[in-house]
Amino acid sequence: MMQPRVTIIGLGVANLKASTAFYQEKFGWKLTNASNENISFFQLNGVLLSLYPREKLAEDATVNAKGTGFKGFTLAYNTRSKEEVDGIFADLASKDVKIIKQPEAVFWGGYSGYVADLDDNLWEIAFNPFLELDAEGNTVNEE
Repeated sequence: MMQPRVTIIGLGVANLKASTAFYQEKFGWKLTNASNENISFFQLNGVLLSLYPREKLAEDATVNAKGTGFKGFTLAYNTRSKEEVDGIFADLASKDVKIIKQPEAVFWGGYSGYVADLDDNLWEIAFNPFLELDAEGNTVNEE
């Protein structure tokens, strides 16, 4: 049986160098020591984000690398307040990050908006009043 966890979120990117710079400069994230000229790793809270050339990632998975439009998934960064969402959007806008949807109150009772990285991977930046975060930003599981 598989444990319910994610170890790495891997994104296939068109330009590894440019995408790595995006996450370093726009989001302010630091590369891990496991990164090299072929792959970039960013330590998130308990999960790694990896960037790898799209064509090579598709080849490894034995699938076609050609794909357009909505990818069928988003990545989410949750905050502790609406004000934090607004602050992050202001910071990203000042760095010319592509804003897809400005933050707004949403139907499920939260507050969120979307930005895109260089490969149009969508990042939802959200405040969810029903989702408690611990000091490291992990969700608190109320079993």
